[in-house]
Amino acid sequence: MTYLDPIKLAGIKSKSRRPYFFESKEAERVMAITMAVAQELAVVRARLDTVERILEKKGIMTQDEIEKFEPDDKAAAEGGAWTQEYIARILRIVQQEAEAVEIKDEPSAEEQVPVFAAD
Repeated sequence: MTYLDPIKLAGIKSKSRRPYFFESKEAERVMAITMAVAQELAVVRARLDTVERILEKKGIMTQDEIEKFEPDDKAAAEGGAWTQEYIARILRIVQQEAEAVEIKDEPSAEEQVPVFAAD
């Protein structure tokens, strides 16, 4: 069985160069990071709202139970791993700019997809 490394996947470059809309590279970086966070948050918020409403409607869980939940060690570790992957996606532009400095001829997305054998 194989899996794709989500942190490396977050840094995959498109086949063409990304468009820039601001004169300042720093403004572009901040805008890209902000929009990535906004996109992630919008998706999560919509799905979370749906799940919470379904759980409450079916009498499975109340809002109060959700607010008071404390994860066990395994859940906390999984949450930590997810957070690292999330930050990699959010800071994708910073990673790509650093790589562009190191590598003049950037490979395409197809050339960059790492596949790893599962342990």
